[in-house]
Amino acid sequence: MLAAVTHAFTPHSHDSAGKTDSALESSSRGLRVLAVSFVVLMVTAAVQAVIVVASGSVALLGDTLHNLADALTAVPLAIAFSLGRRAANRRFTYGYGRAEDLAGIAIVLLIAVSAALAGYEAVTRLLDPQEMRNPGWVAAAAVAGFAGNEWVARYRIRVGREIGSAALVADGLHARTDGFTSLAVLLGAGGAALGVPLADPVVGLLITVAICFVLRDAAREIYHRLMDAVDPALVDAAERILAGVEGVRRVGTVRLRWIGHALHAEVEILVDHGMSVVRAHAVAVEAEHRLIHDLPRLRAATVHTDPDGPDGADHHEALAGHRMAGRRIR
Repeated sequence: MLAAVTHAFTPHSHDSAGKTDSALESSSRGLRVLAVSFVVLMVTAAVQAVIVVASGSVALLGDTLHNLADALTAVPLAIAFSLGRRAANRRFTYGYGRAEDLAGIAIVLLIAVSAALAGYEAVTRLLDPQEMRNPGWVAAAAVAGFAGNEWVARYRIRVGREIGSAALVADGLHARTDGFTSLAVLLGAGGAALGVPLADPVVGLLITVAICFVLRDAAREIYHRLMDAVDPALVDAAERILAGVEGVRRVGTVRLRWIGHALHAEVEILVDHGMSVVRAHAVAVEAEHRLIHDLPRLRAATVHTDPDGPDGADHHEALAGHRMAGRRIR
């Protein structure tokens, strides 16, 4: 009997098999995106490399190197997605989903390096303009570079948002920066064809500024994930779901956090203090069930059940000095 009471009023965890399968499918989708985008960007870089040899364009060489680097960002992300599929163990009790956030940091650093290289090349060409051969071919290669990168960017960002992967979204933003660099090459080639060689470095500087804005967005995305930030609308939705469970009188603290591209929840609900242990347990299980199935991308929930009443009773008096940090945030 004591064991039953303890179980009813301590955290209870439920991990839906369907949600686990969904999480594995999300990782599989992420790996497919990385494989497809890797092939597209490697083909794009190969086409550009051939034209670099024919034209001697330093700008196109830089763009080709950027595309190659962008393709290689698939490597840390693929490792992260593969690690995320591993089961939790006694050392990594929440699993390996955080590997995606580490990959996101690497991607943000690559975007920063891309911005620095683009700015450096633009300033160098501004101080020492380079003659460009076959500007028509260079322009065609620039269009190919932009098209390849923009397609990959849209693909990565769309799937990244669908599966909740901040790292994949950041990688899509990185691809977009390389597409901007390709546009700089295109405009530079147009300037060279019109007899305005300084057009290339000037546009390159403007594109560097655009890359910095993309860097800001990607860094903010990864920073929020590292700091366990979630959309407040998700917290509101979780509270509504819990409040709608029969037997729940009030909703206490609701905490959500991303681990990789899956959400985890820790919540408190209050039930009638006269409710039986068996009934209180059933309410907790139903609350978990509703959360896991109604809150998008939530893989697991831990529900703590507290008695509501009698008036004046403090069931956590012994913990009062330890629970200040756990106050509910409105």
